[in-house]
Amino acid sequence: MSFRPPKGTDDIIAPRSQAWRESLRVWEEMTESYGYPLVSTPIFESTDLFERGVGESTEVVTKQMYTFTDRGGRSITLRPEGTAGVLRAYLDSGEQGLWKGAYSGPFFRYERPQAGRRRQFWQLGVEYIGSESPLCDVEVVELGYRYIASLGLAPVTLLLNSIGDAKCRPAYVDQLREYLRDREQDLSEDSRRLIDRNPLRVLDSKADRDQLSDAPRIVDQLCEECASHLKALKTGLERLGVPYEEDPNLVRGLDYYTRTAFEYVATGLDAAQNSVGGGGRYDGLAEAIGGTATPGVGFALGLDRIILALGDPERTHLDAYLVSEAGPEEALEVASKLRREGVSVDFDVDGRSVRAQFRSARRLGVPVVLVWKGDGHLIDVQTESERIDLPLQEVPDWFDKA
Repeated sequence: MSFRPPKGTDDIIAPRSQAWRESLRVWEEMTESYGYPLVSTPIFESTDLFERGVGESTEVVTKQMYTFTDRGGRSITLRPEGTAGVLRAYLDSGEQGLWKGAYSGPFFRYERPQAGRRRQFWQLGVEYIGSESPLCDVEVVELGYRYIASLGLAPVTLLLNSIGDAKCRPAYVDQLREYLRDREQDLSEDSRRLIDRNPLRVLDSKADRDQLSDAPRIVDQLCEECASHLKALKTGLERLGVPYEEDPNLVRGLDYYTRTAFEYVATGLDAAQNSVGGGGRYDGLAEAIGGTATPGVGFALGLDRIILALGDPERTHLDAYLVSEAGPEEALEVASKLRREGVSVDFDVDGRSVRAQFRSARRLGVPVVLVWKGDGHLIDVQTESERIDLPLQEVPDWFDKA
């Protein structure tokens, strides 16, 4: 008998895992530089948290959640998204005022598996809680954009919209519902079911995008406060040099969004999987999950799709491979010294021939081979373009300058 990962899940091993490690390292460094400390929440939560927070009519809740009854008779759901759990943690902690948090980890949705759409997937996200200022939105949007750019993922388009609030959205929803009823026979079955329950979700349907090209635009009907918020957001992004495109049909897929909605699109991917992340403002979410009114804004990025968009990784994560003519015991000692000085290096522990060790170096695709002859303190440094002898203690400085 042999076992395979469950459908829609993956084993992440080298060399692909190196791209994950590097992406997570950059994520930790960048979120820390923006002032977002780590927040970690449970992988499973009360089902009610997501039904009330994400929205009972959303596809996430109606079709995609992994829900089960535990031994205590409680309905539990593997987290399908991060914001509801992070906001619950904030409210449960008794924190007040401005609060920031960054998270990363596995999430779960019962998707139809395909490239970039897995049942267990990895998300990175931030939440900025406690202020209605559009400057919070600017910072959050910029952080996601800069992170994606820092990984070398290009081209990426930032799509931007406002979906109003409780003051201006109801009148728009009524108008949109009437528009959709006039075209009901041309819409997909899923969209027809949403016309009465949640017509905004129809705008999120890729299957009906062509039929909705002349749909009424909520940005044309924003109240003064929402219009001012959107204008300040756009002005802030322009001041920071963050390019964007306005998309009047962008609503995102969750019910808790108000005002700001945005999405990062990798134009090099197929249209069905080209969204690598997005987010928005969720000023009504805290009340929906039983807390006091608390504004917030955030985003989530799909690391699986980002890695997919980055393409095939390099074969190795090493700076060098150590070939030893003096046996594996001395190689271990030399490797340990180099590792403590910041050089990532590996070697053969089985004492194979020098020729076999060189074959291992070629198989790994390392850029540098270090040959230790056991004759004192010199080490032979070999690259495609040069070959030099260096004192062992000078090798780390050579890598720093290379």
